[in-house]
Amino acid sequence: MDRRKFLSAFKSRSAAPGAIEELIEPPETARTKTTLAPYTGPWRTNEVVHLLKRTMFGASKAIIDYFLSRTTSQSVDELINPVTPLPEPPVKEYDTTGALTQPDVNIAPGATWVNDPNNDGTIQSRRRASFKKWWMGQIINQDRSIREKMTMLWHDHFSTETVDVSNAQYIYKHHALLRSNSLGNFKSLVRAVTIDPAMLVYLNGQLNTANAPDENFSRELQELFCCGKGPGSLYTEGDVKEAAKVLTGWRNNATTISSYFDSTRHNTTTKTFSSFYNNTVITGRTGATGGDLELDALLTMIFSTQEVALYVCRKIYRWFVYYDIDSAVEANIITPLAAIFRSNNYEIKPVLSALLNSEHFFDVLNQGCFIKSPVELVVGVCREFKVAFPAATDYISNYALWNGLVSYSSNMQQNIGDPPDVSGWKAYYQAPQFYEIWINSDTYPKRNQFTDLLVGNGYTANSKKIVVDGAEFAKQLSNPGNPNILIDDLLNIIFRLPLSSASKAQLKTDILLGGQSDDKYWTNAWILFISNPADTSNATIVKNRLRDLLKYLMDMAEYQLI
Repeated sequence: MDRRKFLSAFKSRSAAPGAIEELIEPPETARTKTTLAPYTGPWRTNEVVHLLKRTMFGASKAIIDYFLSRTTSQSVDELINPVTPLPEPPVKEYDTTGALTQPDVNIAPGATWVNDPNNDGTIQSRRRASFKKWWMGQIINQDRSIREKMTMLWHDHFSTETVDVSNAQYIYKHHALLRSNSLGNFKSLVRAVTIDPAMLVYLNGQLNTANAPDENFSRELQELFCCGKGPGSLYTEGDVKEAAKVLTGWRNNATTISSYFDSTRHNTTTKTFSSFYNNTVITGRTGATGGDLELDALLTMIFSTQEVALYVCRKIYRWFVYYDIDSAVEANIITPLAAIFRSNNYEIKPVLSALLNSEHFFDVLNQGCFIKSPVELVVGVCREFKVAFPAATDYISNYALWNGLVSYSSNMQQNIGDPPDVSGWKAYYQAPQFYEIWINSDTYPKRNQFTDLLVGNGYTANSKKIVVDGAEFAKQLSNPGNPNILIDDLLNIIFRLPLSSASKAQLKTDILLGGQSDDKYWTNAWILFISNPADTSNATIVKNRLRDLLKYLMDMAEYQLI
């Protein structure tokens, strides 16, 4: 969406709490010229919702109110410093029936399977599905932090596919690696990913030997993980071949669910790199430590370039701010962010802190310009409306419900655990559309069908239902008995673009007032609903009106934006 052109159509906006008073189109030479200077503007519902929708997969009214009581810097600091422990691993919730050569009867129902090697293809398939359900559950139940968004970012960046890795233990271990390092040191994360069992399978690292060097991981290490494909990334085909030699000898042990270095498969010759890497020479090493020593030398060489910091900061920018990086953004945002990244030895938090605290992040032109990913849509509905799931002890029902959400997200073209290829989802890198790719004639109706389902009859699995309760949601708002305030409060939470006064008035009349002209029609119905909920006739009217209002709003194009 061209946010600049959209905003140019508006001269001003209501000065009500949470509103943006003046929307001014910047010069044609730049989309915006704001910088990384700390944001000093108002801290209202509008700004809090913007921050939370970008850093979390949806936030309830209670979470919004919580951060309203903090300052901007306090909020960002809390978001990037999670205190909640890492989650417990997925459990055995699948059945063990069927033609199994190695049924995992040694794993009790409700116990984790992640440390149990198993070669049965059916069991592995069920465990891969179990992992995805569990992951969806973690996103649904995320804490007040950015960790889930960062875990998904690195999953897209260091893309692997469960169907190709196959081994569910490797898959979970890879995910746990990304999650535990999601806010740590990027260079350390790259090193760990390089010899991660799942990555060794996915990009043929375990097949990379002295006699038959495999360039697959070497190429992606430079092209996708570290340096990118920009005009300043001038590594050569020779660099790919030499790096592949450095990385020979790493293998997997499926019994211990770990990787190890086999010196007999390692290329011990001297490796010489191009001028892009300052003609670095990595001396061939022998013995048990040879692989580690050469790997460290390779990463030191790669990270000594300017491109790593620039490339990764562009990736972070596109993940949290906007996809269009023009010359002004490159100069005012990316270049100084990259300097922060390098000066902090590639620690991730300082970059996030500078970006999320900046005037640029809160620039009106950077608000409401993202199209929600399928996961953001699916999870956002559940979290923003506080959809109630079964008690944690009922893990069978929860996994079944999470599986439904995995399926809905997948049907909208984001199958967690299985991006389309090593480059990740096209919405995060494919110019010029980027996240506009999420919306097409197939996926948009499916988005509407999903929200209609959750707001209407709900989704049922294992005889348990999840459903949006519009009446309970309305009770959280400041004055739900006033139809005008009700609509404003609702839009402040679920919409990121303004609706005209005429549109809101029409919604009020057609839906909340049922065609009546007097606001008292709704006010009296709400008061009676609160004072006498046993009046089923009136309760039905109130609930149906709220259901219809939510359905209408969530079917609108504006609801797809964050």
